[in-house]
Formats: sequence, structure tokens, C-alpha cells
Amino acid sequence: MARVFTVSDSIHIDVPPEVAYQAICRPGEMGRWSPENLGTTEGTGHAPAELGSTFIGRNKRGRFRWVTRCTVTAAEPGRRFAFRVHAIGIGKPRLRGPIASWEYRFEPADGGTRVTETWTDDRRAWPAFVADTFDRIATAGHTFAAFQARNIRATLRNLKRDLESGAS
Repeated sequence: MARVFTVSDSIHIDVPPEVAYQAICRPGEMGRWSPENLGTTEGTGHAPAELGSTFIGRNKRGRFRWVTRCTVTAAEPGRRFAFRVHAIGIGKPRLRGPIASWEYRFEPADGGTRVTETWTDDRRAWPAFVADTFDRIATAGHTFAAFQARNIRATLRNLKRDLESGAS
């Protein structure tokens, strides 16, 4: 089976694109919606992120916790927000290298917004058998693509529920 490097999903949310963008462009808030992300470390990611800004993401999977260093690669209000993950570690993001890229697109649709979340595996230099073995250990038997597809679906559903209820 060929390695899948990108997965994406979309959802319609009954808010304007600018409202959806303002929620997503604050990485410190992501822990409210993501099944894996816990937000950001103190002092990073709570204000709207700008192009080139960095933040430290906090993550969990089961009992395992880790942090990532991320840099914002797109910040177009109401249209697009993206960042790349380029360092990872347990207490500090010390291990540097291309890890993943995340992108959110916001398109006006039917009086609301079509939000599309995309994950791209940036570990292109990893041999397929090494990536597959690592992925299945880290995700309890899944590839990262399958694992992230499930996480994206959950994140989008939670974002929709939150934004449409006016909680954000």
C-alpha cells in the first residue's frame, strides 16, 4: 500500500469566514476542539498568529505527552491559516526537522463557511517501512494518514459545535 502524505476534510459551519478564521488563527485555542492537541505553552499562541510567528504546541496521545515548535506559513484573515511543525520533543522541542504541515481554508458557502482542514506528512526523507513501523507504534496500529483523518473529522465537528453555539 502506498504511503499517503496528505489527508483533508471539510465541514459547513453557520458563521462567516472571518469568525471561523479568528478561532483557528489562535493556536492556543486548538485544544478546545482537537482530540490530540492541548493548546500551546504559556506565552505562545493565544493572540491571533501572524505570518512568520512561532508557537509551541502541547499534545497528548493516551498517557504520552510532547511539544512541537511551529511556524505560521499563511495568515490571510477569513481565507487561510497554515503552519508547519519543524521540531518535536518531550519537555522542549529539541529534535529538529520537517514533521508536518497543517492548513485551514475558509470559503463562503450557503450563508456560512466551508472550513477545510488539511494535514501533510513532511517526513518525506523517511523510508516507507520506517515511517509505517513508527506510525503503527505511535497510533496503536494505524498509519498517520488514517489517524489524522479521524482527528481532523473530530476537530471539525467540535469546531462547528463550538462556533455555532456561540461559545467562542
